[in-house]
Amino acid sequence: MPRTALTRDEVLDAAADLVRQHGPDALTMRKLAAGLGTAVTSIYWHVGNRESLLDALVERTVQEMGAIRPRGRTPAARIVSVARRLRRELRSRPHLIAMVHERGLTERMFLPAQRALVHEVHAAGLRGSRAADAVRAVQFQIVGFVLVERNRERAPVQSPGEQELWGGRTAGGPAEEDAALARALARPADPEKLFTLSVEALVKSLLADRG
Repeated sequence: MPRTALTRDEVLDAAADLVRQHGPDALTMRKLAAGLGTAVTSIYWHVGNRESLLDALVERTVQEMGAIRPRGRTPAARIVSVARRLRRELRSRPHLIAMVHERGLTERMFLPAQRALVHEVHAAGLRGSRAADAVRAVQFQIVGFVLVERNRERAPVQSPGEQELWGGRTAGGPAEEDAALARALARPADPEKLFTLSVEALVKSLLADRG
């Protein structure tokens, strides 16, 4: 029996889940209505047609991405916290982020995070072009890292992979000189650890450049 009570937020939540799991092409009004246990006409009443629904999802994604707040006791720690949170948000909704980009709203989506970063680089003593360079360097590091992660996840299985290349006796060179390095490179990378390491190093270098 179709539902009689339904809110716009519930429709958007269900639509966002469909897009997250299967991409925008999987989002049809009929499939959305079936998932919600309601009539297609009810979906239209709450969000309009499919294009209006996609626009609403994009707008909500932009707003959600603006909810990132710095955490930490120092400017450096707060910048790293913004970077880590932004990476997680970008990774958790790739299809929705792609929709934002396709509608030309990427810069608007990143603006709140940029403002948070500006506040922290100012607190660290950077001004003018040096502050702007620091903000953009952190932003590019985040986006670039996420793109590399996605490309690695989509890539076909590599043969030989890092485990074979660095774990075997034929590795030679650095593997013979630094066995611990070879063992570490033979293990799968820890993206969270590597991201934090790289951002912390970048931020330390940027904030030290006050000349």
